[in-house]
Amino acid sequence: MVKNVFIWAAFASLVFMAGCAMTGMTTQPKVGQTPQTFRKKVSKTIRCQYLLFLPKNYKKSDAQFPLIIFLHGAGERGNNLTLVKRHGIPKIVAQKPDFPFIAVSPQCPENRWWSLDTLDALFDEIVSKYRVDRNRIYLTGLSMGGYATWAWAIEHPERFAAIAPICGGGNPLEVYKIKDVPVWAFHGAQDRVVPVHKSEEMIAALKACGENVRLTVYPTAEHDSWTATYDNPELYEWFLKQKKQ
Repeated sequence: MVKNVFIWAAFASLVFMAGCAMTGMTTQPKVGQTPQTFRKKVSKTIRCQYLLFLPKNYKKSDAQFPLIIFLHGAGERGNNLTLVKRHGIPKIVAQKPDFPFIAVSPQCPENRWWSLDTLDALFDEIVSKYRVDRNRIYLTGLSMGGYATWAWAIEHPERFAAIAPICGGGNPLEVYKIKDVPVWAFHGAQDRVVPVHKSEEMIAALKACGENVRLTVYPTAEHDSWTATYDNPELYEWFLKQKKQ
């Protein structure tokens, strides 16, 4: 009888320990500093408004088209897409209906920084919904968008055939990740908002490991180095020459 009692007690102890493990109960934590791991799946809803430009011959054929994504600066944040039309690609396509690219120009919410998660979701939406040539997807942006251009390309170099960051900057220790992505950067020598050395240090680090790298510095330009850049047909000709291998 006593033996059976001990057997049942041991069995009950094992069941209790197993139950603790299954319900997440643990013994008292050790005092002091110890390594721990946390893992939890989180879901969220992402929303983004953007301007979409489709070339005038988009509906006339089943051909695929190159895509150019434009990221605006801090001054165009908000929930009014008219602000995005002030500069860059949205301004250009309004003047040139024969623009040969699909153009996507998202808007960053007010008082926010560009979210790479949101941009990734937008990218997936666009390439699945429209006839995009996935070997000819280009990224460009100015100021805050220039920083985001560097950051997004570094995060996903496999997505872009070429990038053109304007008056931006980033982490030169990470540019090796885009050593195979053609880069043409632009900056104003007199820029007091984002000093020109921000682009110079990124380009210098990239030239140490990459080949197709260019930097254009406008000697008299201040922060606005984007007007001359986006008005220059050479930029778009250069983009079209770049194709993912």
